Amino acid sequence: MGFDGSGIDGLLSAAVADGVFTGVVAMVVDRDGILYEGSAGAAGSDTIFRNASMTKALATTGALQLLEQGRIDLDQTVESILPEFGELQVLDGYDGDTPILNPPASKATIRQLMTHTAGCGYSFTNADLHRFCTETGFPEPFTGLKQSLSAPMTKHPGTMWDYGVNTDWLGLVVEKVSGQSLSTYLAEHLFGPLGMTDTTFAPTDEQRGRVLELTHRGPDGDLEPVDMDLPTDPEWDAAGHGSYGTARDYARFIRTMLNDGELDGTRVLQADTVTLAFSDHIEGIPMPEVMYSADPMLSLDVPAPPVPQGWGLGFHLMKVDLPGMRSNGTGGWSGLFNTYYWIDRAAGVGAVIMTQVLPFFDPKIVETVLGFELAVYAEVGAAAAA
Repeated sequence: MGFDGSGIDGLLSAAVADGVFTGVVAMVVDRDGILYEGSAGAAGSDTIFRNASMTKALATTGALQLLEQGRIDLDQTVESILPEFGELQVLDGYDGDTPILNPPASKATIRQLMTHTAGCGYSFTNADLHRFCTETGFPEPFTGLKQSLSAPMTKHPGTMWDYGVNTDWLGLVVEKVSGQSLSTYLAEHLFGPLGMTDTTFAPTDEQRGRVLELTHRGPDGDLEPVDMDLPTDPEWDAAGHGSYGTARDYARFIRTMLNDGELDGTRVLQADTVTLAFSDHIEGIPMPEVMYSADPMLSLDVPAPPVPQGWGLGFHLMKVDLPGMRSNGTGGWSGLFNTYYWIDRAAGVGAVIMTQVLPFFDPKIVETVLGFELAVYAEVGAAAAA
């Protein structure tokens, strides 16, 4: 009863040959270990990737540790820990050329930071915020300037799911409560204990030499090197996008969640906390049908899957079984540079597939990622039937 990964090998190699990406690493794990590890093109098992928004689950796990210790509460207000958060206003659109700024109708909570319902947005996925930042010279988060976190909110707390710097603020909560920088806290309480030896917010020169080159899909469909990158010396440890690591490291995190918070005898979360994190916390709060792009260089429009979904504490949740794919209750997410993962606790399997291409949600890559997931579950089903 083995996992034959030859079909996945072929899928990845064909994608490189077809110019879908220059390099890719994919891993499939279950509770007991690695079922599949493969790579193609310019990437290999020791390649380091910009995790981008896959950082969010890692940082949220750090916050969940503080929740277990009673040092934070899900329903306490953010401003009770970070008074500066209470100074944010909501951008309620424009009156002609004048931005309409109002105080939030309610005070955002820690739970809302974890579920992207606190009201904070990203300028590259919100046209009004993009206009505000452009016209006022307000920096966006990828500049590494901490001022970017103080841009106006895009929604009133608890009214709508909106993707943004919510998790960055959660990282500042972790720093304030723990008395450590986020990178130091996670190295001590998550990366170190789990043996995620290449996961870091500040790669060494040696590690930077292993980071896959970032490319961009040009108008002719070809990949071109892109003259942009995450800042090497940001003003804060960005819980929303700032970590780097290998696919193998992230697979260890996935296995930890499959094992209810424990890996190789080391526990980083209690089992009931993991169950809480993979439970829907936004019942009744609407999610957009499309996450529209305000910066096509960074991201294309991202349509929501046409099935029931929700948000746990740090994880997007699928709330239905997808035939031949992930199960009801599966948590996962992705990163801006087209990295993707999922954690299917019902089936006991998880996977990560990583490349470094802009814009996000590139159709050719999405097609490959879907093919990868179908191949994974075909193998898991075959192994179970054997």
